[in-house]
Amino acid sequence: MSTPSLELQLQTLPGSPGVYQYYDKEGKILYVGKAKNLKKRVSSYFQKNHENGKTRVLVKKIVSIKHIVVPTETDALLLENNLIKKYQPRYNVMLKDDKTYPWICLKKERFPRVFQTRNVIKDGSEYFGPYTNIKTVRILLELIRGLYPLRTCNYDLSEEKISANKYKVCLEYHLGNCKAPCEGLQSVEEYDEQTKAIRQILKGNFKDSLLQFKSQMKELASEMKFEEAQKIKEKIEILENYQAKSTIVNPKISDVDVFSIVSDESYAYINFLQLSYGSIIRSHTVEIKKKLDETDKELLELTITEIRQRFHLQSKEIYVPFLVDVPKGIKVTVPKLGDKKQILDLSHRNAKFYRQERFKQVKITDPDRHVKRIMTQMKKDLRLSEEPRHIECFDNSNIQGTNPVAACVVFKNGKPNKKEYRHYNIKTVEGPDDFASMEEVVFRRYKRLLEEEQPLPQLIVIDGGKGQLSSALKSLDQLELRGKIAIIGIAKRLEEIYYPGDSIPMYLDKKSETLKIIQHLRNEAHRFGITFHRNKRSNAAINSELEMIEGIGEKTIVELLKHFKSVKRIKEATLENLTAVVGASRAQKIYTNFH
Repeated sequence: MSTPSLELQLQTLPGSPGVYQYYDKEGKILYVGKAKNLKKRVSSYFQKNHENGKTRVLVKKIVSIKHIVVPTETDALLLENNLIKKYQPRYNVMLKDDKTYPWICLKKERFPRVFQTRNVIKDGSEYFGPYTNIKTVRILLELIRGLYPLRTCNYDLSEEKISANKYKVCLEYHLGNCKAPCEGLQSVEEYDEQTKAIRQILKGNFKDSLLQFKSQMKELASEMKFEEAQKIKEKIEILENYQAKSTIVNPKISDVDVFSIVSDESYAYINFLQLSYGSIIRSHTVEIKKKLDETDKELLELTITEIRQRFHLQSKEIYVPFLVDVPKGIKVTVPKLGDKKQILDLSHRNAKFYRQERFKQVKITDPDRHVKRIMTQMKKDLRLSEEPRHIECFDNSNIQGTNPVAACVVFKNGKPNKKEYRHYNIKTVEGPDDFASMEEVVFRRYKRLLEEEQPLPQLIVIDGGKGQLSSALKSLDQLELRGKIAIIGIAKRLEEIYYPGDSIPMYLDKKSETLKIIQHLRNEAHRFGITFHRNKRSNAAINSELEMIEGIGEKTIVELLKHFKSVKRIKEATLENLTAVVGASRAQKIYTNFH
């Protein structure tokens, strides 16, 4: 039977939710997608001109379309995910599935062992995880073993074998790490109480263990068993210390998964946090290479479904930055403020940090393309309306209130343009006043650029916080440049970026290229300003030394410095040499002063 034409296949598609599959002329699957309405969604591929080149290529290759109708869109979401993993179509994004994640196993046996494993065996044992970081597993196991004496041997501790005295205590017993259930020195009931507490800790609930230890400590203290009470107190401190490190939100937030996404033209980075009893018990970020013009919503839905399956998540609520379609029974929350928003923001920062870590700068032969990428990133990071191809940064240099000066450095396309650097002597300000000095310098700089019809920068960076920024804004207002040039203030240590009219600072990722360029700007402005300030102070000191000689004026000092180049050489000059420059009378005064 021959394949019907695409037009006929499109006409006969149902208007129901479902999953569609595209095949090429060789019968190879190209793409799998989901839809609320199969007919509308699939038809849209063939009815519009796609901006994305890969989408255009995909559409040209499609020869046949298959579909599966499902009851709801969420069913389509699950089916789409399973089919993508099964067939791995060329034009679908894929999440790499690492099968070697570590787990913590609570073994199903008499006197259960607790240990790390990468193999999940369906023997009734309980498995917690998988954990994305082996360090987390080791810390948890160390914590548990520090709190509870557990056996590490793999003996069969059946009641019959213990009664028959088959085993003898080992070194772990003598070290105090095990209570020797192998010789019947610890009951099953006591051991099971420990196991219950361990189970809660692995779920992120420390409350029960803390209450139990505090009760034990009080009881031992009342019985005058202070050494044993002290040991229990140390365990409480260990548990509270671990809890303090992991608890970052309201403890009432429990059994919640948090997802956030950061994307650019080529990649998306999705972070996942798992919360239990106010603690983060798992964090994981995935990188997705885009294949077509996928939206953030599509990518986030795909990743949520995949991660929940991969990590066997059973939570009934998720926090996301925007509404998404998920399987039934899951509550979708888009936090706007408070603790929930705080944890979503943390997830977003994790995604951004991961992106910076993964980002590898490639040496591009086309420098324009390289600059374009950096400028685009700066525009996005700093929330600018245009790319900051021309940036100017101002810094005041004012040491102990003497010789106030300022510096303006200029960057073009993210690099210093030293020939355009400018120094400024502060003229209108008496004494050390950084705010007034900043206002003067900014006014003078842009008044001159306007008068000379020189190009204005796209971004002004002020070295200072809200005060210096406000001063610079006054000058822009006077020149009617407010709103025409973007301006930001950088507070100490580059930790805070202030915007006009916004008292809350913005923080850039410490490894971002944007921050590195701003840091370079600030360092250059500081260096350039300090150098000028130091030279000015040195010249002032030199001049004052010569000016102290009675009968020697400014013109004589200039003549001497022009000829001898430095005060040191003037001091070392002979009377004859001095006479040749400034005449016998003044030469005698200078020579007498230094000799």
